Amino acid sequence: MCLQVRGSASQAREVLRCHFEMLQAQVALLLSERLSALLQEVDIIEQDSVRPLDDCQRLIEQGVNTADELLREGEAAILCGIGENDEKLGSFTKKALQIQLDSLPEVPVLVDVPCLSAQLDDSLLPALRERIARHGSVASHPPVLIEELVERPGGVLVRWCKVDDDFTAQDYRLQYRRSTASQYEDAYIGKDCEFLVLHLDPNMDHLFRVCARKEGRSEWSPWSVPQAGYTTLAAHEWRPGSEGYILSSRRNIALRNDSSLSSAGVLYSNAPTYFCGQTLTFKITAAGQPDKRDSLGVCVECNSGGESLQRQRAVCISTKGAVFVNGKEMTNQLPAITVGSAVTFDMEVVSVLPVTNNNINDKGSLKLRVTIGSGSREVVFDWLLDQRVDRLFFGCSFTHPGWKVLVF
Repeated sequence: MCLQVRGSASQAREVLRCHFEMLQAQVALLLSERLSALLQEVDIIEQDSVRPLDDCQRLIEQGVNTADELLREGEAAILCGIGENDEKLGSFTKKALQIQLDSLPEVPVLVDVPCLSAQLDDSLLPALRERIARHGSVASHPPVLIEELVERPGGVLVRWCKVDDDFTAQDYRLQYRRSTASQYEDAYIGKDCEFLVLHLDPNMDHLFRVCARKEGRSEWSPWSVPQAGYTTLAAHEWRPGSEGYILSSRRNIALRNDSSLSSAGVLYSNAPTYFCGQTLTFKITAAGQPDKRDSLGVCVECNSGGESLQRQRAVCISTKGAVFVNGKEMTNQLPAITVGSAVTFDMEVVSVLPVTNNNINDKGSLKLRVTIGSGSREVVFDWLLDQRVDRLFFGCSFTHPGWKVLVF
């Protein structure tokens, strides 16, 4: 425990130092960029304003110089002899007529000449001081903690809870990584307090952590203490090579294609991987035309040549919502299955009847309580089997193409 306190304190110090050093560098860079931009504005205004004034001054100086030269030439003409005087006076008169000594460029009045100044908002520093004073916080405990890790076939169900009553969570964020990896990956962002992380390798430790985002805020809370979990259960897989179905690379998604326009039969699981105490979920991601012979469910064994799970030693639901137990339709129905539907199967053992001693063929019997859920409704019933089984197969059948189902 001391190790956790000291280790987390060291990590918190390092995070704070790195964050504020980064902020200092970024703020200094922003201030420098703003100063450069303002100085550039001053330079541009100065150049644009001085240029016409310089041109005006140049014209005035040229006129003054020309008048001064003409004045000197006139004085020299007066001082010359009579013959030479006439010639110079003629030249002087000709130049005087060509020069417009009374024409000067318009000089702007003083109020029209730019006078640069800098306007600075004095409220910036108090506002920054207030924001900086409220920036960051140190918490001894995160507002959310991982409550439970439950192994599932090919994954782990992660449940978390809020432990800070004053913290109003808008969203939660779940991450995970292999124990041998260094980087976490996002698994879920949303409002739920549990999520099933799939595609995990069996018997491989994974670390899970969760944080939350406060209502009306954009930043995330501190992470919870990472919790280690793993699954020993192989992922649910559809059986490859079944006519009329295409499987994904992980074999957990099946698509009913149109290669077999007649009934393609039942697509079974690759092995009997479902057992009591689990939740088996079928997620419909694409839908075709429904048919009363369609089925999604579990069974004791795989019957080759069967067209549907609506038979003995199986329980299922059709795409129209009818529930079948050992081939018989129940009175209660569930909503019709469409795109986005999630059908769940939960089972628990009610009773196990022992083998009868005087009958060597008697394998005992088993009564299971089955709960099938779809949408916001569910059907609960007892399923009596004529033999004891530890695990069950799952399967599906669709008469028409276009159906796509994910199992987990």
